[in-house]
Amino acid sequence: MKFIVVGTSHAGYEATETLLKEHPDAEVHLYERGTTASFLSCGIQSYLEGVSENADQLHYATADSFEKQGVIVHMNSDVVGIDPTGKTITVKTEDGESDESYDKLFLSPGAKPIELPVPGTDLENAFYVRGRNWAEKIKARMPHSKKAVVVGGGYIGIEVVEAFAKAGIEVTVIDLLDRVLKTYLDKEFTDVLEEEMRQQGINVRTGEMVKEIVGENGKVKKVITNKGEYEADTVILSAGIRPNTKWLEGILDLDKDGTVAVNEYMETSAKDIFAAGDAVKIPFAPTNGKKLLALAPNARRQAVIAAKNMGGKKMEMPSVTGTSGLSLFTHKFASTGVKDIDSDTVDAEVISKYVEEKLRPKFMGDDETVLMKVYFEKDSQRIVGAQLMSTYDITPAINTLSVAISAGWTLEQLAFADFFFQPEFNRPWNFLNVLAQQAMGETYGSDKMLF
Repeated sequence: MKFIVVGTSHAGYEATETLLKEHPDAEVHLYERGTTASFLSCGIQSYLEGVSENADQLHYATADSFEKQGVIVHMNSDVVGIDPTGKTITVKTEDGESDESYDKLFLSPGAKPIELPVPGTDLENAFYVRGRNWAEKIKARMPHSKKAVVVGGGYIGIEVVEAFAKAGIEVTVIDLLDRVLKTYLDKEFTDVLEEEMRQQGINVRTGEMVKEIVGENGKVKKVITNKGEYEADTVILSAGIRPNTKWLEGILDLDKDGTVAVNEYMETSAKDIFAAGDAVKIPFAPTNGKKLLALAPNARRQAVIAAKNMGGKKMEMPSVTGTSGLSLFTHKFASTGVKDIDSDTVDAEVISKYVEEKLRPKFMGDDETVLMKVYFEKDSQRIVGAQLMSTYDITPAINTLSVAISAGWTLEQLAFADFFFQPEFNRPWNFLNVLAQQAMGETYGSDKMLF
């Protein structure tokens, strides 16, 4: 059996490892268009902040480590075409193009940054944030930057904002939406984060559209929006990503948003071709539908299911809840399921409840507060989303809520869920219990006197 895996990031890596374990005698080929394998883009912030000393530390596999496992690695090899009938791929290298046959093919097309349709994005010191090459360019620029503009207030943009601010660079963040992190958190949370950003000296400009990046002598000079002008010697472009699938048009079925259409076994419209990763939707538990969730854990789950089915097993892709988390200066936050921005995608009527709760008893001598919000169906009270934030790291608790959503739990089940109590960590009623109880309109043992 000859397996070909295209792409070496999370999905490609996981598919390769799964195929090796389950089919040790198979011929496994791995194709990568770049010069390095399996770069961990999630680690770019640590690299920019100096936590990771060099970019080599941000690889969880290399061409050499793959080859030592018996993988036939093809670096600097761009797969530019597929013939599903003849079961071949077309590979472009510096020596030209050639065709290679396969029995089963795995694709992880990935995503690429959204290119802003404005003048000046090609100026010197304007950078996108995707992959090792861009990360190294940004890192090299930081010691020479005094004023930076970050376009895009999502996870990637916010990570760069924090890294630049910690380096003493004057930062302005611009986002077309009316709040930063709007696709991840509701206003109760982003208001707190935006205020902290301002306290850190960051200029937060939301609800603004970039019209032009102006240069001088070929280098970035300022950014012009529909509401103002901002001086800059560095511009970071992080306005989102889109599936890198244009080359698959006419070969595989694609959805309107460019994602690769797959069935429950991660197989595409072409027999023996499977796909996973940032260009493939995944079953979404809160809505019982599918959603594009470009998160590393999802890519890995998809890849395992795809690889098992490539080897002849029948495994369906389980649903996920889109769980994610991040920190910004002193705050740690996480979310799962639906939020204000997409709660209307659930078939039933959905309502929410916001709660603030002390983490530990008063006698512990601290004042840590947990900010929480839960979304649930009004009639059934089935939980469909949640958000958590605190200056104390309570983000692991979002995993509990993710499991509750996947299991179809109601508020009542969460309200009485069995959580341990120890004053060093929490209160007799865990904050997740309290969140569900208050959403139900009930409170048990308020602990106001002693706790």
